[in-house]
Amino acid sequence: MALNSVNTNGQAMIALQNLNATGTDLAVSQNRISTGRKVDNAKDNGSTWAIAQSMRANSKSLDAVRDSLHRGQSTIDVAMAAAGSISDLLLQMKAKALAASDTTLDTASRESLNVDFKALRDQIAKTVDNADFNGSNMIKTGGASIQALANASGTNKLTVLAQSLALGSTNLTGIGSTASLFAASAGTAQAMIATVNTAIGKVSTALAKLGTGSKALDMHLTFINKLQDSIDNGIGNLVDADLAKESAKIQSLQTRQQLGVQALAIANSSTQMMLSLFK
Repeated sequence: MALNSVNTNGQAMIALQNLNATGTDLAVSQNRISTGRKVDNAKDNGSTWAIAQSMRANSKSLDAVRDSLHRGQSTIDVAMAAAGSISDLLLQMKAKALAASDTTLDTASRESLNVDFKALRDQIAKTVDNADFNGSNMIKTGGASIQALANASGTNKLTVLAQSLALGSTNLTGIGSTASLFAASAGTAQAMIATVNTAIGKVSTALAKLGTGSKALDMHLTFINKLQDSIDNGIGNLVDADLAKESAKIQSLQTRQQLGVQALAIANSSTQMMLSLFK
C-alpha cells in the first residue's frame, strides 16, 4: 500500500476498528448494567447459560417440593387437632364412666350419665368425619397416608401413615357406635373405664406418630429451603454481573471511545495534508 494515498487510509482503518471494538465492549457493559447479568442468554456464554438453566429448573422443581411438604404438614396438623379433641372427649367419657360406676347411684342418675357418655361418643364420630384438609382425612377408616415429595426429581417421598381413630377402629376398640354405660349396671360402667383407658393410650400413641411425621416434614422443609437458596446463589455466581466493576469499566470505555473518535479524526485529516503539496 502506498504510504501516501487518497484511495486507502490505513491509519483511519485501524482507528475505526479500535473505535468499533470499544463501542462493542461498551454495549456489552451497558447491557450488563441494565440486566444485572453478565450471561443473559446463550449468545453471551452458551455453556454457562446451559448450566444456569439446568440449575434454574432444579430450583423451580423445589418450589413444587415445598408446596407438597406444606400440604402434607397442613393435613397432619388438621389430623392432630382432631386427634387431640378425640383424646379430650375420651377423658370426659372416662369421667362419666367412673361416675356411673358408683354403686350408690340410682338408675335415673346413671341414665343421665349414660346420655352424656353417648353424646361424647357421637361427637368423636363427628370429629373424625370433619377432619378433612384438601380432600384428605388421615384419621377416618381407610384414611389417606401422606406421601410428600422429597426431591426435585420426584423419586423420593416422605411418608406419614394414616391413624384411624374412627369409632370401633383398632385404636378405639370397644368404643363403637353403640357403646354405652347401660344405666342398669354399675359393673358395665366399671368395665368401660378400662376400655376407655386403653383407647386413651392408643390415641396418644397415634398422636405421637402424627407429631413425629409432622416434625420430619418440617425438618425436610427447612433443608429444602436451604438447598434452594444455595442453588439460587450458585446461579447468581454464574450469571450475575459485578455492577461496581461494570460501572468502572464503562467510565474507562467512554474515555477510550472519545480518544478513538479523536484518533479517527486525526487519521482522516492526513489526506487533507497532502493537498498542500499541490499548492
